Amino acid sequence: MRTLSIKTTSIAAALLFSLGGSLVMVSAVSAAEKCPIEQRKSKAVGQSAAKKVQKSFKAYTEGNLDEAIAILLEANPKSSFDKAYIDRMLGNFYAEKAQMKTAIKYLKKAVDANILGGGDHAGTLRLYADLLIQEKQFKESIAYYYKWMAFTCKEDAQVYRRIGIAYSEQKNWNKVLEVADKGLALSDKPDKGLYQMKLTAYFNQKKYPQAVKVLETMVPLFQDDKRLWIQLAQFYLMTEKYTKSLATYDLAYKNGFLETGGNITRLAQLLSQNGSPYRAAKIYEKHMKSGLIKEDEKSLGILAGFYHNAKELREAALYYGKAADAGNIGKFYLRQGRILSLDGKSKAAIVALKKSLDAGITHPGEAQFELALAYLNLKQYKSAYSRAKLAAKDKKTARSGKSYVSYIKDKARIHNVAL
Repeated sequence: MRTLSIKTTSIAAALLFSLGGSLVMVSAVSAAEKCPIEQRKSKAVGQSAAKKVQKSFKAYTEGNLDEAIAILLEANPKSSFDKAYIDRMLGNFYAEKAQMKTAIKYLKKAVDANILGGGDHAGTLRLYADLLIQEKQFKESIAYYYKWMAFTCKEDAQVYRRIGIAYSEQKNWNKVLEVADKGLALSDKPDKGLYQMKLTAYFNQKKYPQAVKVLETMVPLFQDDKRLWIQLAQFYLMTEKYTKSLATYDLAYKNGFLETGGNITRLAQLLSQNGSPYRAAKIYEKHMKSGLIKEDEKSLGILAGFYHNAKELREAALYYGKAADAGNIGKFYLRQGRILSLDGKSKAAIVALKKSLDAGITHPGEAQFELALAYLNLKQYKSAYSRAKLAAKDKKTARSGKSYVSYIKDKARIHNVAL
């Protein structure tokens, strides 16, 4: 869960005293249509309790929080109002000491008494709900946030955001979407947290097209958030919008937002798959040399593949060889040998193909067949013949091997070479 930063209600603002020692009175407004907070009359704390409250508040303002608490704990309030008022103070003080369980205990008493003045009761409801969510009492916190809204006749974007967090923790994604939309409708400016909440809800419901729409709204609003660009590109991939994914990754790259090897790799793969394998190779190679992409047999093999797709045979052979050397990997030696042979470098191809056999490959006949072709190109018919016969013994290359055995026999006979 996201850490929620909850500021304790300002005690100094909440506990104001007149010079005479009584609480400042707010005259009640007689209008039936008024909101509950406006209808709730304020009261004065009783004479006995007022002395303790004033003494505690003085200790608090002087920085003696423990003394302020001790004074209140000694109080013996008589009326329900006095008890609720002191409970509210204790709840605030304990919250300031980060003793949340104790704070919640006292605040609950004050809230359930439902007797404090309008502003005090509203503030206590809000703080109590905040502490509940902080203490992972999510279901309970939601109820008290709604009580706060009902009492104050206010809807608040940040309150809806906190309710959304509570619903998220309960995995109630439909409710998350509902309150996130309410919060966004109330926000004076775009609220990234509420949008992110919607995105998370759609993702967990596997409603990826809707998640894409949220991100398409967020990216223009929060253009400097690198993470959003990458998320949008990834969601385009998930919904098989490959062209849009590539465009988003590419724009993010040009803006310097791709800061991990994984993201560079995805960009390069999309470029290669969409007709730009050479650019893919150059970008990938650049970031391998910078150290962002770790240079190992896997990454070297990927780079070789990009160059191979771009028909840059020299670079492809070079990097297949490096990948093979890095892990003594037969399949990469085989690919290097094939490319070298295709590029007319038969002697170098033979070296690589023999290495592939030494390193081990699934179907040795593949290397034997390529060796037969390389030797044939060098007019070394005897070696070509022996390799073709070996290729004919491998199930995967049997047909090709047998046909070349006959072909090499004919070539050797023409050139008077004994096999």
